[in-house]
Amino acid sequence: MDLHSCKLIADVTVSKSDKVLLVKYTDNNKYDLQKGWFLPNDLLEFGEHPEDAVIRILKNQLGIENVKLTLGDVESFTSNDKSWHIVFHYKTNLSEDTDVVPEKEISETGWFELDSLPDAKEVAHHGWALFTIKTLLK
Repeated sequence: MDLHSCKLIADVTVSKSDKVLLVKYTDNNKYDLQKGWFLPNDLLEFGEHPEDAVIRILKNQLGIENVKLTLGDVESFTSNDKSWHIVFHYKTNLSEDTDVVPEKEISETGWFELDSLPDAKEVAHHGWALFTIKTLLK
């Protein structure tokens, strides 16, 4: 297999009560030209620990700090462009009084009840976030 690159990615399933947070990004170029709902995520910076990446994502994208994180799953696959992806899926449960303040790279946020998540065609990467949510919050 001829792999051209490796992408290390961290995402986080943010829940509050019986709802989960999904986001839409303003710059789709950074997200494989995908549109729709995502779990908050980003590439790891060189030498960055995946948990530190999630702390950065939460702070820089959503204004969330000082939360307890749990690594829920690690996924590995080769994408259509032949790059190898390793994705670190974290989860956190926010208290009711935690405010989410989206930064400029987030165009929209949505809190969805677990039994009424958006349809897969409204979620980036063919509904990938929905599979991750079900895996982490089962």
